Parts: sequence; C-alpha cells; structure tokens
Amino acid sequence: MFATYLIGLREGLEATLVVSILVAFLVKSQRKDRLIQVWVGVALAVALSVLFGWLLTYTSTSLLADYQDRELFEAITSLAAVVFVTWMIFWMRRAARSIAGELRTRLTDALAVGSIAVAVMAFLAVVREGLETALIFYSAVQGVETDGGPLYALIGGVATAIVIGVLLYGTAVRINLGKFFTWTGALLILVAAGILKYAVHDFQESGVLPGLNTLAFDISGTFDPGSWYGSLLAGMFNITPAPTVLETIAWVAYGVPVLAIFLKPAKAKPKPAAAPAPTETPSSASTPQA
Repeated sequence: MFATYLIGLREGLEATLVVSILVAFLVKSQRKDRLIQVWVGVALAVALSVLFGWLLTYTSTSLLADYQDRELFEAITSLAAVVFVTWMIFWMRRAARSIAGELRTRLTDALAVGSIAVAVMAFLAVVREGLETALIFYSAVQGVETDGGPLYALIGGVATAIVIGVLLYGTAVRINLGKFFTWTGALLILVAAGILKYAVHDFQESGVLPGLNTLAFDISGTFDPGSWYGSLLAGMFNITPAPTVLETIAWVAYGVPVLAIFLKPAKAKPKPAAAPAPTETPSSASTPQA
C-alpha cells in the first residue's frame, strides 16, 4: 500500500502542478472564460486513464485464459512500467525549471486557436501522467493478494497530491519541490527495480526465460515474509527470501546504477570569466593638482 500511495502522490502532484500552472496563467491573463475548457480536458484525461487501467485488468483476467499468456502479458506491462518510471523521473529532473514556461507558451498558442485547442492542450498535459499512473499501479500490484487496499492507497496518494497542489496555489504553504521529487524519485527507482524483478519472474513463469528453479539464495528460515518488515520490503521493493538468479541480477543491475546516476549531483555550469579591468593610460591619467 505504501508503494502505491507513493505512486499516486508522485504522479498526482506532477499532474496537479501542471493544472495549477494552466489555471494560474488563465486567471492572471484575465481569461477565466477558458477555465471550463481546461477542466473538460482534465476530466477527459482522468476518464481515459481509468479506462486504460480497467482495460489492463480486464485483458489479464478475462481475455487471456491461458496461464502462460497471462504471465507474459504481465511481464511485458511490468517492463513497460519500468521504462516509463525511469523516463519520467529523469525527465522531471531535467525539465522541472522550464516546464512552466513551456506550458504557458503552449497555452498561449492554444488560446489563439480556440476553445477546443485549450481543452486538447489540457488533456495532453494531464493524460500522460494518468496513463503512467495506471500502468505503474497495475504492474506494482501484480502477484499481490489484495482486498482493495492498494487501490485505496493510490487514491489517497492522488488526493494528498491535490491537497498539496491547492495549498501551493493558494500560497498557504511552501515546500521544497526539488527535494520532494528527489526523494520520491529515489524511492520510485527502487520500486521500479522490484517491478523489473517481477517482470523477470513472469518471463520465467511463461517459459521465455530459463532458471525458474535456480535460486540465488534462500533465507526463508531467517527472513519471515509474513512479518511487518517482510511485508514492507516485499510490497515496496519486491524483496523476497528466495529469488531466482535472474531476478536478483535484474534487481541489482537496474537499481544500483540507476539510483547512483539519479542521485549524482548535477554539474554546476561554469561561471563566465570576469572582464579584465581597464588599464589606465598616460593620456587618461589624472594630473596632480597644486
């Protein structure tokens, strides 16, 4: 549940910030009449994201009757989720400073075209986050016996993100978004490593990859998966007491280098060299007064 709450919080806050930038721009530009188009675009994006999540679940549970086909489908979707998580985290770190200006420019162009363009622009700005959320959530809860808890946690994360976004918009609070996205990004990388590990397991279950019974280690005697810490590690990072060799290699090969690259401090841009001070020439030198 904590992993899915983190997914909802992170993705929800990104979408909320996008919407708040659009709304603030329209309000300051005295174009409140276009707010309805923004909300229509946002609503359509949310509806499509929910439909996409339902389609993933329906495909896995109803359309694919064969066990190996279901495992292969879950493996492919998990692999796609890892790609999206990685791209999203690094894209946000690179584009965080310029995203507001880009959104304002696009919205200005959309206002010049018409109301439909405004709705489409808002839809495109939000739907990416929604589709990513649906795919990552679906992949994160694979293989988990659930009674709806992860879904409630995801909704709670999105709701928390909306509250934070409203408070930020109303200038009621100030948070360091750079640190927030850094810490949540680091945790999501570990979550993605667990999703990749599960994808490898599904590929092994479907017969695409070998080594299903070749274990890297087995600490079931000392690591209780039913304990609170075992449930936390399994739910967050898919750390299990008896993983296969390929699962372990995949987790380490992705999690360690990607996390190191993400946490590596960005290189500071070199400051331009100061212009040399003008030298005083004899002709311009002041003469002493008597």
